[in-house]
Amino acid sequence: MEIERINENTVKFYISYIDIEERGFDRDEIWYNRERSEELFWEMMDEVHNEAEFTVEGPLWIQVQALEKGLEILVTKTQMSKDGQKFELPIPEDKLKDFPVDDRIEELLDQHFQPKDSQDAESIYEGDLEFLLVFNDFEDLIALSKRPGLDTIHTSLYSYEAKYYLYLEFPEEEFEDEEVIDDMLSILLEYGMESGITVHRLDEYGKKIIETDVFATLRKHFS
Repeated sequence: MEIERINENTVKFYISYIDIEERGFDRDEIWYNRERSEELFWEMMDEVHNEAEFTVEGPLWIQVQALEKGLEILVTKTQMSKDGQKFELPIPEDKLKDFPVDDRIEELLDQHFQPKDSQDAESIYEGDLEFLLVFNDFEDLIALSKRPGLDTIHTSLYSYEAKYYLYLEFPEEEFEDEEVIDDMLSILLEYGMESGITVHRLDEYGKKIIETDVFATLRKHFS
């Protein structure tokens, strides 16, 4: 995969169909299978994060151009307008025409990074919340485990393809205060990056290192 960092807010990368298939994805399913397309996108974003130090923060604007031998993808972080009412693109208008938008891919992150103003609080936190964070360095997990106030989160830890994945669950009956969840997520995202790989894939292909109470277990063994 070829990666080009355009500026602070934008990164462009190219992936060939051969590379897509070598990663275990079918060329057609990335267009018609939402779960698999999300999985591929987040796998690519993990690589972009590692090589270009492009960290996902808030809503993204995604453009995809289907080429003869692969896909060219432009990812831009959006910015809040001065009046705080909407998100704006931090790139010139004359550049937008260069990359036609593909709605199927653009929707991949909608469920992860919806502006709060677009939904009421009840709908955002309806039901149990589940997240999966990826860590490249085990030391980051050890450091995170020493942050106070996180032990109430239901956690499991996996290893997969030389990375560590922390599965987090916020049961609705235990986490009724949305501000508490926000505060916890802010701390968690200081150390890890949200991953699009599903926990079902980790159960099947990864290795579960810690079944439950990940933070307490790490402190016990790495105090």
